[in-house]
Parts: sequence; C-alpha cells; structure tokens
Amino acid sequence: MEPIEQSGLYYPNKIARIYLEAMEEVLGKNSLVDAFRVAGLTELIDHLPPSNLNKEFDFASYAALNAALDEIYGPRGGRGLALRSGQVAFDHGLKNFGALAGAGHAAFRVLPLETRLSMGLAALAGVFNHFSDQHTTVDDVGDAYDYHIHNCAVCWGRTSDRPICYAAVGVLQDGLRWLSGGREFRVEQTLCKAAGDDKCSFHIQKESLS
Repeated sequence: MEPIEQSGLYYPNKIARIYLEAMEEVLGKNSLVDAFRVAGLTELIDHLPPSNLNKEFDFASYAALNAALDEIYGPRGGRGLALRSGQVAFDHGLKNFGALAGAGHAAFRVLPLETRLSMGLAALAGVFNHFSDQHTTVDDVGDAYDYHIHNCAVCWGRTSDRPICYAAVGVLQDGLRWLSGGREFRVEQTLCKAAGDDKCSFHIQKESLS
C-alpha cells in the first residue's frame, strides 16, 4: 500500500482512541495489528493514543487505516468493517462528547423528531469543529439534510472512482439511530474528495426507514 502524506490536520487523541478501540472490537486485536502493519502504523501496536484532547493524530493515519481495510479484506469487506467501526465509535464514545452528551437527557427526548435530528446533527458537526481540525457543516434542504465534511480524514490522500467514506457513514447512521430513539435513516454519500469532489457530502432523508 502506498504511504499517505501527512496532512498537518489532526484529531484529538481521545477521538482517535475511540475510533481505534471501535476497530479493535469489530476486527479483533490480531486483525487490528495486521491493519496497523499494512497502514505503516506499527507504533500503535499496544500503544494507542492517550485519552486526552491534544490534537496529535494526523488525518493521514486514519485514512491509512481505512485504506488498509480495503487492502486486506477487499472493497466489499473493507466497506462493511469501516461502516461497523464508525457505528461502534459513535455508540461507545462520540455520543458523550461536548454538546452531543445533552442529547441523552430526558428533556431532549421529548422534542419533535425533526428538532432532535437538526439539533443533533449540528451538535455532531460542532464536536468535530471544536475538538479537531475537521471542518463540518450541515444544510437543511427541505426533506433532507446534507452533512458536509470539507477536509475528511477517512479519504485524506486517497483516490477512488466512487465515494469511500464508509466510517463517516457509520458514525452518522448510529448517531441518527441514537438521536431518534432507535429509528433507521438512509445516509447516502453523494460527494467524495477521493473521487475528485471539493468536499465529502452525505444526504440524509428526514423520513426514517423504520
């Protein structure tokens, strides 16, 4: 696998650790070690980032790990593992970050569903904007939301003929499930920087699938 050039953009160690622990739960420890080796990140074996907010985990490292999943398991297998890792990362840690933590309170749960989705997606974007170098915006486009990541760590330095930010889709899927009290929503990636677009965008229908 070709190395990915460092971005100079960072996640805080705590968010990186949440992602890596989610990958370990989904893949198993030995398979995560294999991914570290393929990604050229052997320094992470038995030495995950500390649980602090120092911005020290380069986007290129996260991109390399996602690329390693495709390298080891093929595009279809890598897709499923990245999706599941994103879902677990939200459920096991990201939902407790910043303003998102308030979405677990009883007062939030009695708000109308559309209000919960709007506030929750804004809070999720705010977590990344505040704690990391990821710039994220959300647009209400009538019957849907468009969630834009302007400098995506999943596909940083990668090229593809199709959208590949499956880990981000997984985060959004589980976030919407949590915000809505268990409903499923269609999340479709419509733009991807790896495919030559100017940002990574995800189209989220307001009407749930279930």
